[in-house]
Amino acid sequence: MATPAARAAKSSSRESSASRAPVGGSSRENSRAAPAARFRFHHRAAMRLRVATGSPAALKVVAAARSAAAPVQLCWAEPGEPPPSPLCPPWAPALQLESGAVLFSPNAICQYFFLRRGQQPTDLTAQWLEWEATELQPAALAALYARLVHGRTGAEAAAALGGALGHIERSLAGRGTAYLAGDAESVADVVVWGTLFPVLRDEAVPVAELLQSWFRSMTRSEACRSAADTVLLPQRLQEFTACLQKLPPPRPLPGTAAGCEEDDVSERALTEEDVAAAVDAWNRGAAALPKPWRPPKPVLPVEGMRNVLITSALPYVNNVPHLGNIIGCVLSADAFARYSRLRNWNTLYVCGTDEYGTATETKAVEEGLTPRQICDKYHAVHADIYRWFDISFDCFGRTTTPQQTAISQDIFQRLQARGFVLQDTVQQLHCAGCQRFLADRFVEGICPFCAYQEARGDQCDKCGKLINAVELKTPRCKLCGGSPAVQPTRHLFLDLPKLEERLQPWLENCWATGNWTANARYITRSWIRDGLRPRCITRDLQWGTPVPLDGFRDKVFYVWFDAPIGYLSITANYTEHWERWWKNPQQVELYNFMAKDNVPFHSVVFPCSLLGADDNYTLVNHLIATEYLNYEDGKFSKSRGVGVFGDMAKDTGIAADVWRFYLLYVRPEGQDSAFSWGDLMLKNNSELLNNLGNFINRAGMFVCKFFGGAVPPMALTPDDHRLLARVTAELRQYHRLLERVRIRDALRCVLNISRHGNQYIQVNEPWKRIKGGEEDRQRAGTVTGVAVNVAALLAVLVQPYMPAVGAAIQAQLCLPPECAVLSHIFTCTLPPGHRVGTVSPLFQKLESERIDALRKRFGGGQAKPPNLPAQSDPPSAPGAAPPDPGRIRELTARVAEQGDRVRQLKASGADGARVDGEVGKLLALKRELTLAQNATLASAGSEGKK
Repeated sequence: MATPAARAAKSSSRESSASRAPVGGSSRENSRAAPAARFRFHHRAAMRLRVATGSPAALKVVAAARSAAAPVQLCWAEPGEPPPSPLCPPWAPALQLESGAVLFSPNAICQYFFLRRGQQPTDLTAQWLEWEATELQPAALAALYARLVHGRTGAEAAAALGGALGHIERSLAGRGTAYLAGDAESVADVVVWGTLFPVLRDEAVPVAELLQSWFRSMTRSEACRSAADTVLLPQRLQEFTACLQKLPPPRPLPGTAAGCEEDDVSERALTEEDVAAAVDAWNRGAAALPKPWRPPKPVLPVEGMRNVLITSALPYVNNVPHLGNIIGCVLSADAFARYSRLRNWNTLYVCGTDEYGTATETKAVEEGLTPRQICDKYHAVHADIYRWFDISFDCFGRTTTPQQTAISQDIFQRLQARGFVLQDTVQQLHCAGCQRFLADRFVEGICPFCAYQEARGDQCDKCGKLINAVELKTPRCKLCGGSPAVQPTRHLFLDLPKLEERLQPWLENCWATGNWTANARYITRSWIRDGLRPRCITRDLQWGTPVPLDGFRDKVFYVWFDAPIGYLSITANYTEHWERWWKNPQQVELYNFMAKDNVPFHSVVFPCSLLGADDNYTLVNHLIATEYLNYEDGKFSKSRGVGVFGDMAKDTGIAADVWRFYLLYVRPEGQDSAFSWGDLMLKNNSELLNNLGNFINRAGMFVCKFFGGAVPPMALTPDDHRLLARVTAELRQYHRLLERVRIRDALRCVLNISRHGNQYIQVNEPWKRIKGGEEDRQRAGTVTGVAVNVAALLAVLVQPYMPAVGAAIQAQLCLPPECAVLSHIFTCTLPPGHRVGTVSPLFQKLESERIDALRKRFGGGQAKPPNLPAQSDPPSAPGAAPPDPGRIRELTARVAEQGDRVRQLKASGADGARVDGEVGKLLALKRELTLAQNATLASAGSEGKK
């Protein structure tokens, strides 16, 4: 068997067209942490590392070689010297291996050095390398271009990295580790450092404390320091500048350096043009807004409009969805669907229960029901839960329909006719006691990869690897508990290797034009890199879509062949004109929402089926995958009943919109996140009650109390104009983020707007001015009028997140229906004389006693399932005390108090150093609160959780 290093070399050497920009190619290979090592280049080494003068990627490959103590000879390429391979761009580093193969993707070279040393990859290092290649590199190139070509100062140039630096800072703080992927230096640290160093080596560049500590630690390491001394000599810096000057100016990224979790536009300097444009938009009034689009039913594509088709991964019907399922699929898709409709995009959102397969048969056996009865029972449970969460499906269907059978069999027959279906004999587990071959999920055993004791026959819940049931150690039948034996049986296979020549160009085009999350790209590349193999598409079951082929009519289709076809069949049950959505790639944009474990079936298997069927199917344009949402200090588990499930949320007495808000606030967009009862209370009380709710209530109450319920006349001053510009900046950032499906980050923009509104009211004090002279009363009217119009804007902006709250605000302010639409401008929708309705509080405070009771009731801090890796347990001292509710309450109050202090300092224009000091205190208190809740930073950053 080939070593990991050899496999990496083989996969990387065939990445010919991946490198398109002189910032380092596009390989997203990974490796596990390794300590920096003393290194000396070997003049007689078997490997040769060719580095072009002026290459932006030179520093990280040299640093990686030295960190991993790789026996390699460094060779500087002369100007005009041809690369060692015709596939290698002249600027790219190239590593010639002992075998003669050449690697020229910089991140592949870096990870090869670490793999060669025996440092194995982790998901976390892979994600960092993916982020560095897709997000950090373009931002760093823009910063270097500004510094070296345009002559900007280091601080000015580093502004292009602001969002990316914030992402690194938050990751270090959230994980509580010294390095990006753990407590030891890894290839991720070297690669990210190598990209940042040319920009951040200027000490005048302001950097946050944790990031600065990490950066200095890396820079002081012998490997990185000597690499910098080698690569960034004055002469080579001149060549580097000359290389940049030959490139076209880098285009600014949409909104920010992508990859940041939150781009704070509130502190950006406003230009005169910004202010003038905001004032002009305000003065245009509601007439400047587009008219809301209300499509006829059923919703069908419309010529000339943006037609958006949204799906969320079909939940298995065999159990109740937990909060992780809800945010990973249906709630994320719902937030984007609501946003799409507010943008007047012609939108169809479909979902349904996945009802065929082994999981359903297993559940039926457990409950003593037929598969049909199980499906009917749990479909109703799912529908009721999603109805309570206010999920706005256009159609919520199911896969056990005649349309599902007809469409699945048609796709199969088209694949069969075109030679993409193979027949083969496979070894399968047969249970003598049950007198049947056992489908994957009727088998459990010991995982062959991680030794987890309860791995399923198709996938291990602990390490996440896909498994063939016959690979399980000591397998056992889930139906009778017997020990099955391996016997031969015939099955059908989808010929993925043959379809790869169609898949590859489609993926390249899709990645160039669509919006795929970094984890979706990485997982897909991993599947392709490891080599596609024929995939079995039939199972020995009774409950499923029948196979329409002689010799196989006693079998059904494997659920992962026909489950994605459920999107089509559910649409077909919604409208007989379903093909106008699903066979219309010219007019339809398809968004798929899912958790990351579903990615390969949506990015490889299902597209291959549709490409092979050759019937002009609509394929996914934007694949949006979340990471995992954990529960307190453990994780959700359907099989073990651990965590808060959808039907339980209704019983807490907490409104559905508060649940929606919190789940979207902690949505695991770039890394795993965790549901926490304490954090739910904190966010409800600080963000919803004290920030958003407080502002909406004050703005509306001032109109009622001081002006008889009618919006007063307004005479705007330059201070008001600046507020309009600030709100407009946040509004545009909100759009930029949501257009890229950065749902969690866009929510911060909504909260920033309400913060601006609170500060505006606090500074101007209309409750005092209304008691003064004519000028003061007029000022009170202006402030109140502007504030209530900001509230009207927020009524629309919150709709994707909290639809009931948005509707309540609209009703209280009597916002005209034609204003319930999103545009990129902030305009006056409630003019002088507009009458508002009755204003009442939108949110209720959550008391710590109530939260403590809920945590206990729903199992917060539950024991972990057996056989989980030791590093996922939070470290604790011997005899450590359990969480102290009193301490948690005290810290929660101190966090809220310190947050108010920071906001007041910012509003008063206090000195930046003073503000930074108070922000540091706030972060320290938040970390202390997290520790008190027994959700330690170390456990939050543990590797290999999934």
